[in-house]
Amino acid sequence: MKRPLVLSAVAVAVLGSVAIPARPAAAGCRVIACVAEDVHTPGRVKVAGNSLNFSWPGVYFEGRFRGTGVGIALQDPAADYEVQVDGVTAATLVTPAAGTHWVHGLGDAEHTVRLVKRSESPWATSTLDGLVAAPGGEILAEPAARSRQVEFIGDSYTAGYGNLSGSRDCTGDQVNRTTHADRAFGPLTARGLGADYQVNAFSGRGMVRNYNGGEPGTDYRTYYDRALLAVDGDVWRKPADWRPQLVVVGLGINDFSTALNPGEPWTPESLVAAYKAAYHGFLDKLRARYGPSTTLVVSATHMSNGTVFAEITQQIVGERADRVRHWYYPETGLDYLGCHWHPSARDHEVIAQRLGEFVATLNLNW
Repeated sequence: MKRPLVLSAVAVAVLGSVAIPARPAAAGCRVIACVAEDVHTPGRVKVAGNSLNFSWPGVYFEGRFRGTGVGIALQDPAADYEVQVDGVTAATLVTPAAGTHWVHGLGDAEHTVRLVKRSESPWATSTLDGLVAAPGGEILAEPAARSRQVEFIGDSYTAGYGNLSGSRDCTGDQVNRTTHADRAFGPLTARGLGADYQVNAFSGRGMVRNYNGGEPGTDYRTYYDRALLAVDGDVWRKPADWRPQLVVVGLGINDFSTALNPGEPWTPESLVAAYKAAYHGFLDKLRARYGPSTTLVVSATHMSNGTVFAEITQQIVGERADRVRHWYYPETGLDYLGCHWHPSARDHEVIAQRLGEFVATLNLNW
């Protein structure tokens, strides 16, 4: 599994899903891609036969093909996707039924294709079965992986929650349709750096306390080690070639954005103490996983309820001396026109620019 894409001005159309044709024995993976071999993805996936299962938002798959069209064999009734051909959006797939979803009408030449999961669906498991070449075409070897790698860890801000909405009032369905992880600040920053990336984001989750105290007994750390979020006990096995030089962690908005409810096991003071202890433990986990050369960035932003979230994260960083940096981005210049007062697509562009400027000061060993 390995790299990207980029389209000529052609007419493209996505047809209805159709049954996946049997792979001709003589053709091997050249007509229907052997996904684990012919598709590049740095995302958290699990190989299941000739399919890839995944859950996190923003997971993307990149391939190459020759011919006038390409089919994407996909099973996902829960999430939305964007299909890009030669760097241009060719289609949006909304909760695609099991089958092959086609892009036709391309010039008979070599092309790149990119499939990205736009929305969150932590309750479901998504499956990519492969790429299919149009008649007379051929699936080509996967693109090369990028040498730069970045991991983004966070909550709804990192996931791009409702960023395409343009309205702060959204139903649950509208949140799903207007969330676009690929247009969140993380992927925007990574593409500006020419880096592969992961978006390991889960809306509503905090370091020790979820939004408004929801789902007690769980928090972001409950799920971080998983590839498949809905599968209790699932463990993602880090491949040897996933060695991010930079990890950006943004957790804490949900811990502190709402007042404590009766029956929750914290006082305001003990919540801060638990949060700091858990954050240190989480950074220790990342340091053990990725080694001393990876730069860890703890990010924070303004919170209108007057909490000292940014000050707490700055204290955490100040207590460490192992390549951990603090990055604060203010609310100035942001409109928060996404669903439920989340950053809009324009806001994510502004945040990405600020993060890119900050990363430029880190002297990373790319």
